[in-house]
Amino acid sequence: MEEARSGHFGPVEFQAAANVSRETLARVKLFVALLEEWNARHNLVSARSLAEVWRRHVWDSAQLAAFVPPDATSLVDLGSGAGFPGLILALLSRDRVGFRTVLVEATSKKCAFLAMAGERLGLNVEIRNSRLEDAPREPFDIVAARACAPLSRLLVYAQAFQGPNTLNLFLKGQSVGEELTEAHKSWRMQVREEPSRSDPSGVILAIRELRHAD
Repeated sequence: MEEARSGHFGPVEFQAAANVSRETLARVKLFVALLEEWNARHNLVSARSLAEVWRRHVWDSAQLAAFVPPDATSLVDLGSGAGFPGLILALLSRDRVGFRTVLVEATSKKCAFLAMAGERLGLNVEIRNSRLEDAPREPFDIVAARACAPLSRLLVYAQAFQGPNTLNLFLKGQSVGEELTEAHKSWRMQVREEPSRSDPSGVILAIRELRHAD
């Protein structure tokens, strides 16, 4: 969708791009209002990116929903920050019965925001105030991450959450080629690259069968 890449991109453009209901859009609007309110005091995201919040944060995160298989029942977001992409994906999955979302974030003030926003939005989310290095092993159907770490390090974190059919969805930028080259030195994986719909220089990595190289 062209307006996702240039020009104004607000709630109307987001609704058209993401194909969400008016009820879901209202909840996303509430989330954005809560983020703007908290950001004035706690600097959860940069002021510059907040000015383009609907494209740079909300739509960038929401586009991952198209890759979540219909039979997936659990998702973990690594380094959730202010809830991107995990809280947005939980919001879009709100009507999926039994769908569980875990947000892992090391910064306490961001966890406080995530807990408040999850409660206000009526979402089934669990907030874990923890460093990714300290996370216990637990399999999830979906492992998501955005602006978390270089791919080689991100895969170390993600390994703790792999099950036999886990799908990893990572939002990456223009250095993705270099990151993949480096990661392939230590990891074996099935990788699919998809163009970002929110950023012409962005890429979505869909990774399965992640394991250490022999």
